[in-house]
Amino acid sequence: MSSTGGRRRPPTIHDVAREAGVSRGTVSRVLNGGHYVSPAAQEAVNAAIRKTGYVVNRHARSLITGRSDSVGFLLTEPQERFFEDPNFNVLLSGCTQALAAHDIPLLLMLAGTKDERRRITRYITAGHVDGVLLVSSHSGDPVAEELRKAGVPLVQCGKPMGPGSKVSYVAADDRDGARDMVRHLLSLGRRRIGMVTGPLDLPGGVDRLAGYREVLTEAGIEIDERLVVSGDYSRASGDAGTERLLAQAPDMDAVFVASDLMAQGALAALRRAGRRVPEDVAVGGFDDSSAATEATPALTTIRQPYDRISAEMVRVLLAQIGGEDAAAVILPTELVKRDST
Repeated sequence: MSSTGGRRRPPTIHDVAREAGVSRGTVSRVLNGGHYVSPAAQEAVNAAIRKTGYVVNRHARSLITGRSDSVGFLLTEPQERFFEDPNFNVLLSGCTQALAAHDIPLLLMLAGTKDERRRITRYITAGHVDGVLLVSSHSGDPVAEELRKAGVPLVQCGKPMGPGSKVSYVAADDRDGARDMVRHLLSLGRRRIGMVTGPLDLPGGVDRLAGYREVLTEAGIEIDERLVVSGDYSRASGDAGTERLLAQAPDMDAVFVASDLMAQGALAALRRAGRRVPEDVAVGGFDDSSAATEATPALTTIRQPYDRISAEMVRVLLAQIGGEDAAAVILPTELVKRDST
């Protein structure tokens, strides 16, 4: 390679073509998906790219293709929630890795207020990303529908709340997971089972509460509304919710908490009240996040397959960017038994 002013010139597409012994057009076709290129020519170009150290000029390519070659990871929660809740980091890491296999960078976008959501929506619809992985979209939040109407490829983590939504989504089977947890608590002989729900403007919050109610009803146990309080997936809300349950139903012998982080708060509240876990009160969580194994005692919980959720979100989004229709994927959960029950 030649140099200018002592600085080594970066390799170009012409260098790759010369090294591979093919035309510049052939190299361009390989870089844009390999259509109409023989296997031998494709291998020669790939070998030349490795040898020369050529890196695609994304800006130049975007001018030709009309794409940004990047994807947004949009979390519609306050910034502090991103750092507190381990689930968001696991999803972000999984999506980043899945996109890396396609050489596509992921842009993290946090939009916890109406103003932030408006700014981010303008940025996305201006074409700065090719598609969006949307996490934690609350009922009444217009972002998903606005992006869909603007023609932005979009995949949501969790089922959409609105009836008849046409947004693609990937979700764990929240209702079935909740059913498994409540059945497990009943199998231990517990009958006064409380619940700290997730936010009831999120699909997971609604479905986990529905699963709890269904299993108790099937078991012939009347739903006692004093045994149900709401939380927001934060540790503090699990603590406060469990305090309320103990005040309203002191004979509670088990509690299903709709996230592991909230369950950590529940354990703290039970300790303050002098209740032993699991001897006096059995505790079940949901997610199987790092919060479950870090808790004392370690939490019995419902495992969400975050690796598969991430991979499926990326797969569905890339298919949509490629022109395919919206899709829905629901993945099974699994009961993980530990020391809290």
